[in-house]
Amino acid sequence: MKRLVNKTEPTPEQIDKWTPDSLIDQLLAVKGKPITKPVPMQEADIKCCIVKLKKILEGEPSLLNVDAPCKIVGDIHGQYPDLLRLLDYIFFLGDYVDRGAYGMECMVLLSALKVKFPDKIYLLRGNHECAPISRIYGFYDEVKRRFNVKLWKSFCDMFNLLPLAATIDEKIFCVHAGLSPDLTSMSAINNVKRPIEVPEEGLVCDLLWSDPEPGVTGWAENDRGVSYTFGADVVQDFLEKFDYDLVVRAHQVVEDGYEFFAQRQMVTIFSAPHYCGEFDNAGAMMSIRDDLMCSFQLLKPSIKKKSWVPSLSFANFR
Repeated sequence: MKRLVNKTEPTPEQIDKWTPDSLIDQLLAVKGKPITKPVPMQEADIKCCIVKLKKILEGEPSLLNVDAPCKIVGDIHGQYPDLLRLLDYIFFLGDYVDRGAYGMECMVLLSALKVKFPDKIYLLRGNHECAPISRIYGFYDEVKRRFNVKLWKSFCDMFNLLPLAATIDEKIFCVHAGLSPDLTSMSAINNVKRPIEVPEEGLVCDLLWSDPEPGVTGWAENDRGVSYTFGADVVQDFLEKFDYDLVVRAHQVVEDGYEFFAQRQMVTIFSAPHYCGEFDNAGAMMSIRDDLMCSFQLLKPSIKKKSWVPSLSFANFR
């Protein structure tokens, strides 16, 4: 039987009057409870949320400037129960959807929180926040199954507006994946005109796809078949050139939830514990105090129960 789809679009007046509060309450109602099925949501609410979020993102630069203190979250990949544990954390490095079962809950909640708290929630773009990748790795099928393809396209239009990188107190550089040989100045990022599809090569591609690689000097081919890998020397040269102290990125699952590279000049944050139900990795969140003292909090993988372990301070970058 052919499914009937409600094609009614919210009117401008409805969008203008819409607030995210009820949607946030609905999504948070399951916090602390076992989640065994999708959270019910109305398509009209999601569409209003996307429209309002797009207006906010249009006003943000491609390179955000954020003040400490702040807290940073890496890849989530649709693991909504784990996202609910991270709601005090305001800086997200991308890869909100795909692979996990609840990509819509993750993306809609973060979108609604951004609409409600535009100056407290920051969302960077990950490589999965684009049409070609989310079409393959699960988000397309999830949205199509629960709503329709048109709504997925609305999400993709919003993805094309997400900022690409950020600095914290002009000393810590944050990005989803890594560096680029085309990153010759910070203005190169700010000069990127959004909305933008992720190209197959170049600066935007590298920011969302590149990886650090032990044993590599300079730039090398990436086994992913896209962008580059880079060595510790590239990180050091980047920090010296732009007077940064640390690069924070996500993009790769790491066993302890965080992992250093280049003599602690770069750190990878991954925030989806027990990733895809296949890895025994922890999830990590990074806290940065106003004096730039950084620490981690870990979410240990456990099928029955996930638990926090004490944070671990590692450096003061002030």
